[in-house]
Amino acid sequence: MTLPKWTVQLAGLCAISLAVFGVANALPTWGYLPRIGPFPSELVRPIMFALSIAVVILLNPFARTFANQGRKGIILGAVLDVLLFVAAAIPLFLYYTEIKALNEGLFYFDPFHALMALIGALVITVLCWREWGAPLSVFGLICIFYFYTGHYWPGIFETAPVDIVESTASDLWFNLNDGILGTIAGIVIYTVLPFILLGSMLEGSGAGLSLIKLSYNLMRRFRGGPAHAAIVASALFGTMSGGAVANVVGTGVLTIPMIRKRGFSPAFSGGVEATASSGGQIMPPIMGAAALVMADFTGISYLTVIVAALVPALAYYASLFATVIFEARRLGVEAVEVDGIEEEMVLVPQDYKNMILIFAPVVTVIVALLNGLSPAGSGITALFLLIVISFLNPEVRRNPLRLVDSLIQGGFNFARVVVAVGVIGIVTAVLGATDLPGDFAQVIAQAADHWLFLTLVLAMLSALLLGMGMPTLPAYLTIILILGPSLQRLGLETLTAHMFVFYYGVASNITPPVALAAFAAAAIAQASPLQTAVKAMRIGAVMFVIPFVFAYYPVLLVVREAGAEFDLAAFGSIVLRMGVMIYLMASAASGFDSRRLGIVEVALRIALAIGVLHTSAYVHWPLAAAAVAYVLWSRRRADPAFA
Repeated sequence: MTLPKWTVQLAGLCAISLAVFGVANALPTWGYLPRIGPFPSELVRPIMFALSIAVVILLNPFARTFANQGRKGIILGAVLDVLLFVAAAIPLFLYYTEIKALNEGLFYFDPFHALMALIGALVITVLCWREWGAPLSVFGLICIFYFYTGHYWPGIFETAPVDIVESTASDLWFNLNDGILGTIAGIVIYTVLPFILLGSMLEGSGAGLSLIKLSYNLMRRFRGGPAHAAIVASALFGTMSGGAVANVVGTGVLTIPMIRKRGFSPAFSGGVEATASSGGQIMPPIMGAAALVMADFTGISYLTVIVAALVPALAYYASLFATVIFEARRLGVEAVEVDGIEEEMVLVPQDYKNMILIFAPVVTVIVALLNGLSPAGSGITALFLLIVISFLNPEVRRNPLRLVDSLIQGGFNFARVVVAVGVIGIVTAVLGATDLPGDFAQVIAQAADHWLFLTLVLAMLSALLLGMGMPTLPAYLTIILILGPSLQRLGLETLTAHMFVFYYGVASNITPPVALAAFAAAAIAQASPLQTAVKAMRIGAVMFVIPFVFAYYPVLLVVREAGAEFDLAAFGSIVLRMGVMIYLMASAASGFDSRRLGIVEVALRIALAIGVLHTSAYVHWPLAAAAVAYVLWSRRRADPAFA
């Protein structure tokens, strides 16, 4: 069933209202210009949630779901849609009135408040299920069930009985801290929204195609050609869009067919795009929504998060480059001469002008942060700049309304994030009320006998498991809330612990059996989704190793924590050994170096790659020397002329 035109128009009106109201609320002070926001938090949050819920219902209504049952089904679905919105609107209105009353004096909750809070939570869960699938919503429902039945659970899961009326109302809903409309929702509304709009505006400005063309021409002399171009374009585009699937769709429609044309398999072509697009969330300077939330959540400046993320991100993309080179060698793919460039990839003068649209907002964000502007203020400043300079593109001058469409699309994207964050609010509320993370941390510390490695493995597996089919932001928040205390109790600094979990939240996009970015790429590549996910996991294997590296070598994050001095010698040592590790892992992933590698040699390279990262100098330096000697011997064996 095609949505009626009025439905799409109404959703667009709600989306642009989201964008305008959100920007006005977070607008920074510029010179002598009057400041509009911020508006009272108890007013902003319910309005943003109400508009987001309206967008989600209008774009994905039950009326369309039941359309195959005829007119009665459509009517039934429409009634259900209206009831869902009303069921959400009443608790949201009460949130404003009751939080205001709480701020003004003594206030007591009654059973009606508890009922409205529970209804609001269930509506958010239903909408999240429809937008993001079952995993996150099911986890939210389990948390609600645990909230009321925790006193019957065994061991560390046992909690004190809750006051159903008071706890339901205050913990789940009427709360500015841990509830559904609490701290996490506030961070997303105040900080993340400008960057979501910035990413959408970048797509609408028309600079995306120029970026891909420039990347292709820069990389055409490499064997991997368009595969390397996809890596470069997705890294730059992904740091702006901040979403793996959106990045795949935005750049993959052009890069994946070109990669296939060069001679790579459909699954490998999709895997390259999926891994490169997922990495956009860890690539400074903008990264994804989770990085912005991390900064606010930890109280660490966003600029510090950016600096910390840089070296690991560069290492990840270097591994993608290396893997493509080895795969190209294996397939015998050669570089393309100048006269072999596809017609649609030939650069024209306007493409160089469009690069201003890419790099000017990035530079603006960095400069604004360096000058003390908040992340939200930096994002809004870059957004306004991009709107103005977009008119350098003649396509925008011919059709300025495409910028409005971009804001609307940004509103659509934000609305989908809000319903997911609402369910995360349920999780944070329950965890905060039961103190399960603290109990869990004590048990892990005892079970692991203060063994950090075991805790890291548990955190990795948990993040990958919960991240399957779930956006990076909810996956990261869920795991850090549960396992964060354990990681920090065993010696990890706050930023290191959060970065560790964040990486695996990103990696879940390419981890089978549910790998959203890989599945999106598979659809474009016309390949098997599962095969594409497996290829993506092989190509991006280094992403699963890097978090362990900076957990044991926090100097890799560059920034100083807990007053520690930056050790240049230690930094140089781990960077050199990571270079060896990347070479070994990339060649092992392709099963090829200068010649085809057998299973024993692949296993040997993986073992050496792990060994060179050992914390003892008596272990890692001999193994690094052995690895270099082995690679040189292997290449000489393949080519006796190699010296």
